[in-house]
Amino acid sequence: MGIFNKNKFNKKLENSIKEFNNDLSKYKLSKKIDENLKLLKSIFKNNENLKIRKIVNSSNPKIFCYIVFMNGMIDPKIINDNIIKSFSTENLKGKKNIFDTVLTETMQVNELKKSEDVRQIVEAIASGDTVLLLDKEKKVIILNTRGYDYRSISEPESEKILAGPREGFTESLIVNISLLQRKFRTPQLKTKYMGIGKTTNTNVCVCYIESVVNKDVLNEVFRRLKKIDIDAVLDSNYLLELIDDKNYSPFARVHTSERPDVIVGKLLEGRVAILVDGTPVVLTVPLLFIENFQSPEDYYLRADYSSIARIIRIIGFFLTICTPAFYVAVESFHQEMIPTALFINMAIEREGAPLPTSLEIIVMLIIFELLKETGIRMPTKVGDALSIVGALVIGQAAVEAELVAAPMLIVVGITGISSLLVPKLNSSVIIYRFLILTFTIFLGFLGFILGLSIMIINILNQKSFGVSQVERMESWNPQDIKDQIIRRGWRNMVKRPGYLTNNEIRQGKNR
Repeated sequence: MGIFNKNKFNKKLENSIKEFNNDLSKYKLSKKIDENLKLLKSIFKNNENLKIRKIVNSSNPKIFCYIVFMNGMIDPKIINDNIIKSFSTENLKGKKNIFDTVLTETMQVNELKKSEDVRQIVEAIASGDTVLLLDKEKKVIILNTRGYDYRSISEPESEKILAGPREGFTESLIVNISLLQRKFRTPQLKTKYMGIGKTTNTNVCVCYIESVVNKDVLNEVFRRLKKIDIDAVLDSNYLLELIDDKNYSPFARVHTSERPDVIVGKLLEGRVAILVDGTPVVLTVPLLFIENFQSPEDYYLRADYSSIARIIRIIGFFLTICTPAFYVAVESFHQEMIPTALFINMAIEREGAPLPTSLEIIVMLIIFELLKETGIRMPTKVGDALSIVGALVIGQAAVEAELVAAPMLIVVGITGISSLLVPKLNSSVIIYRFLILTFTIFLGFLGFILGLSIMIINILNQKSFGVSQVERMESWNPQDIKDQIIRRGWRNMVKRPGYLTNNEIRQGKNR
């Protein structure tokens, strides 16, 4: 399909979606039940999952209703026991207002409401609710009968920890909200729902703690979400890209996690969480750069150990980015920086290598990324074995064949191992690693400093929803740095970060 035809098709599809949504708002329910059924059938035309069932009241056969639901998205037990059985056995003989009686007395469902809005009715059916229609009524009863299957709660594969809770979010929005709600025994947790996506109308929930949230950030979140105009939202990454700041940067400005304890911790500091139905990945804003080096288990282990672990991660971040470029700068441009004995050994190892150092390291880094990507895409056990065996076999064979020098394998090995310490920054690390390496290949150590300076300036200038990502990192105020590069004990963290919340007091004196 050509570009012109593709654009024409997309425009036609968008117009069709708008026309369909506008048509729904024009429809009105009738007092004739047959016409209402005909309307719903026409809206869900060619959808064989739509089921319609007639129920007759045993006490008065002249009283009947129809229920409409989407097969596969409902709980059959609720429909059989709480709707069909309740309506058919209820004594409705002599009742003056059948609709109100059915709504308030007959239906044994915990969540139900009446509606006259055709759009709301259609969305309810598509979401797994059941709609009950009575004759001579211009309104219907919407009953919550959702019961589709979802993945059981388990620890996220990408965020496993040594200590702490072993639960993770699922693809069900209701389950995810419950995982957050059960950690709060107060009414402080607030949830706001909205539908995003002209075709999918995906449920999105914004969560925050009313007493501590930064109101400016909260208002900005709602403003950006309301501006989204897209046909479908299938994952939280859709929203991440659409609400992110417009200026490009390899570094993330929205935090993601699949762990409820992590999200609760963010909420308690005044952040805003965004949950999307159909994905276990939850977004939180604003994001500080130091959060990329924090791990959930930092708060479940001793503060001194957690601080050392954070420092190691920060060192790993700079090692994985700078090691290849620094090696090229020293080996190709500034040999005088290398001790004589080491330089002689390196020269002996490089003797016979067919490629220059710069090209050699680029090839080895690309091979490393290929092995890593292959290991991720393969099944877990096969992928792990492939990554280890592939690296050993290819590395050993390359050295024996004198295609690369042995020091190069050490450099690539340090680079690869260090990258595992900061998985959240993986994509950013790759971009800046090759950027700094490119500058170094052409300009030597000057290029190395130039590339590193560009990265640092980028980090310092980044903002997430109006909050600087390096907020208070330069401060020497003890209250500001108690949970930055190092983590102090809980007794010392009396206040929340003041730049994230309007309520700084976290706890009293615990002695």
